[in-house]
Amino acid sequence: MNTSVTIAGVTWKNPVTVASGTFGSGAEYSEFVDLNQLGAVTTKGVANVPWQGNPTPRIAETASGMINAVGLQNPGIDLFVKRDIPFLKQYDTRVIVNVCGKSTSDYVEVVERLGDEAVDMLEINVSCPNVKEGGIAFGQDPKALFDITKAVKAVAKQPVIMKLSPNVTDITEMAKAAEAAGADALSLINTITGMKIDVHKRTFAVANKTGGLSGPAIKPVAVRMVYQVAHAVQVPIIGMGGIATGEDAIEFIMAGATAVSVGTATFHDPLASVKVVQGIEAYMKQYGIEDINELRGCV
Repeated sequence: MNTSVTIAGVTWKNPVTVASGTFGSGAEYSEFVDLNQLGAVTTKGVANVPWQGNPTPRIAETASGMINAVGLQNPGIDLFVKRDIPFLKQYDTRVIVNVCGKSTSDYVEVVERLGDEAVDMLEINVSCPNVKEGGIAFGQDPKALFDITKAVKAVAKQPVIMKLSPNVTDITEMAKAAEAAGADALSLINTITGMKIDVHKRTFAVANKTGGLSGPAIKPVAVRMVYQVAHAVQVPIIGMGGIATGEDAIEFIMAGATAVSVGTATFHDPLASVKVVQGIEAYMKQYGIEDINELRGCV
């Protein structure tokens, strides 16, 4: 039974990774999860300098999900290279580094720094506010997305995955812009903008007022967007958004994803990512599927 998949020339032993920001950079979950069992580990977002993130409270539970406004708090590339990459290289899993920034030069600086590091792929978080363009996210304007993709690709030594925001009118327009600029793969969806109000305190549940909604509540939207993008572009897709079981993962693969990412479920169950791997294998056994790639885009 073959569970391996290949994305932009990089072969993963199975199609499961973890969503950026939900797994730290692997160390904090390694006592629960054998990282060797995952196809890849996707790190928390890394910027050129340390980011403090947003004021607290910055996480709130919602029906079938959660809202987060952590604000991409991270220790910066220097500490990441010194501490996190050596830790991850102990394991037999692919390493995907999520990169964030507030300007094109921020992204380029981090991507250049990672060029000679032992990492397999780069995932570019274009949901960051573009400070030079008045705060609109890079991923909400096709031209900005094209430009940032092109700039990153010009200096990247590893395959580049552009992580698409669902907070747009037409996800396929964004996917085509990233592909046209040379993206090697796409990951989607990032969180959907949401809000929760604490009716007892008469105030917002997170200090930032709005945050990113994730978890099972967004899965039908994510599956629909993955399906649309799979029909609009030729590059491989990593699907995410509310995946908690093997069957959830299979749904994304049938919609056209090559691989999947488990995020919010990990907060509820630290073993969620490994259980998704096991669930995929159980599904394949149940239906006599020899190769996971047979299922891709079958609907």
